Amino acid sequence: MHAYRSTTCGALRRADAGKTVRLSGWVHRVRDHGGLLFIDLRDHYGLTQCVVDPSAPAFKSAEAVRAEWVIRIDGDVVIREGDTVNPNLPTGEVEVRIGTLDVLSKAEELPLPVFGEPEYPEDVRLRYRFLDLRRETLHRNIIQRTKIIADMRKRMVDAGFTEFSTPILTASSPEGARDFLVPSRIHAGKFYALPQAPQQYKQLLMVAGFDRYFQIAPCFRDEDPRADRLPGEFYQLDLEMSFVTQEDVWDTMEPVIRAVFDGFAGGKPVTDVFPRIAYDDAIAKYGTDKPDLRNPIEMEDVSEHFRGSGFKVFAGMLEKDKKARVWAIPARGGGSRAFCDRMNSWAQQQGQPGLAWISVEKTKDPEKGIAGAFERASAKMAEKNPDLVSKPEWYWIGKGPVAKNLGEDKTEELLKHLALEHGDAVFFVGGDPAKFYKFAGEARTRVGEDLNLVDRERFELAWIVDFPFYEWNEDEKKVDFAHNPFSMPQGGLEALETRDPLELKAYQYDLVCNGFEIASGSIRNQSPETMVTAFEKVGLTKADVEERFGGLYRAFQFGAPPHGGMAFGIDRIVMLITGAKNLREISLFPMNQQAEDLLMGAPSEAGAKQLRDLHIRLNLQKKDA
Repeated sequence: MHAYRSTTCGALRRADAGKTVRLSGWVHRVRDHGGLLFIDLRDHYGLTQCVVDPSAPAFKSAEAVRAEWVIRIDGDVVIREGDTVNPNLPTGEVEVRIGTLDVLSKAEELPLPVFGEPEYPEDVRLRYRFLDLRRETLHRNIIQRTKIIADMRKRMVDAGFTEFSTPILTASSPEGARDFLVPSRIHAGKFYALPQAPQQYKQLLMVAGFDRYFQIAPCFRDEDPRADRLPGEFYQLDLEMSFVTQEDVWDTMEPVIRAVFDGFAGGKPVTDVFPRIAYDDAIAKYGTDKPDLRNPIEMEDVSEHFRGSGFKVFAGMLEKDKKARVWAIPARGGGSRAFCDRMNSWAQQQGQPGLAWISVEKTKDPEKGIAGAFERASAKMAEKNPDLVSKPEWYWIGKGPVAKNLGEDKTEELLKHLALEHGDAVFFVGGDPAKFYKFAGEARTRVGEDLNLVDRERFELAWIVDFPFYEWNEDEKKVDFAHNPFSMPQGGLEALETRDPLELKAYQYDLVCNGFEIASGSIRNQSPETMVTAFEKVGLTKADVEERFGGLYRAFQFGAPPHGGMAFGIDRIVMLITGAKNLREISLFPMNQQAEDLLMGAPSEAGAKQLRDLHIRLNLQKKDA
């Protein structure tokens, strides 16, 4: 028999009854049942119940073992009968009667428990990550992550892609965050950068003629902590394709990603055909470029209903400012006064003056009600029962300060426009959409969640397309790239030279799922003239382009094919599929929110000799006493 095991702790079944086996693993827990000792033995593959009675030679050794000790046992497999069967455990129909037990490794008192997985402070979990990773949920998530990545690799190869590994030590690249710099010992005063993404290298591969590239790429960004990204490093499914339009990229990658979600979604529905939503439409309907489409609420521009109306706050705003708009956020089932007041209080907590609203109630008085709403409802009923009397019994009426000041006629028009009925409400946000759209999107999300309108048991994916090429940098009072600086502007060089930069769209696109951006990409700019002109708009000269992006710029002089690609955030995809609430729950050894590795003690100080070799002298700011 093998020195440590003849089988694993997850393999035994009823058919193995009568066999003598050897198992090794961790003591998950010990239970004393009237003299009989039960030891749940766990390894990477599962858990097996083992039992020893007082007459067995191994009983004395079994009494001494504690949680997370590593032991080896020899014993006979027996069938569990009646209510002793554990239907929730793959090995639950059998147990092992222990003949001999050897302790392979003892464990000190645990700083955090493994069994039961109770909540524990994050700093303890990260400092003792090797124990945390023994917990069933985290262990399962990590295994799921490896399976998802393996599935991605296979599907990419099947789609005609070849995996290439690009350099880790490289030059700085403008990806929108700070670089991690690595000082050069050989070249005094110079630094390498860890790649924020393999952007330039994968484009160079297309110029080199490799046609379809992919990589499970590590990316490094020295940026402040974010809820949807781990500090320091993350992984992405990176890809690039030659001789393609953006539609070709979508048509190639949509089946791959849908299949990944289908394969690991556990039966949850996945969007069959991903809708394509223009960036401007996403902002106007959802208040974000990464909408959660499980939320059915779509905002609408209702400015015309308030223009010249008795509701002076919005009417005056629309008259004075040409940019001003009023957006409506319908809330089906949110018509109670309590809910409207809660939303108003929430808005004030967000730093807003409040949230205007109308609730919809019913009345039997046709002089006060909105017959149109009844007509829609009665038409639906008539489809089911043509014999229904057509005379209305109830009419809808708008309530609240906005309705009172707006007036009955305009309120009726507004409620008809939004198809609101009894028990519904609508909230309003007004001003310059560029300044309020994010708040409006947050309000839409809040309404959807509080009214339980969001279907959490599905995956809704969509392409967001036609992103702005440039945006206005208010701090520096200049135009900046809105997205990837290596993208192709729609209209090419002519558009760059003749149109307002802030009106230009780019061949850029994101893939979103359940309110998260899970991928971003574009068709690239492969023309050196267009590249220079694009960077000139943000204040860089031709010489700057040649210096900063010399490799790519030179490559474009020697026959660059039209090409495009994208990158999928593996961490976010795994988090969505597993249902984890935090990226740390799907990562092996993450840092904390202060970008510290508590397990390995990084970052750490460098010794004097190391600093001399790297030609570095520290100039640390003194901390206040």
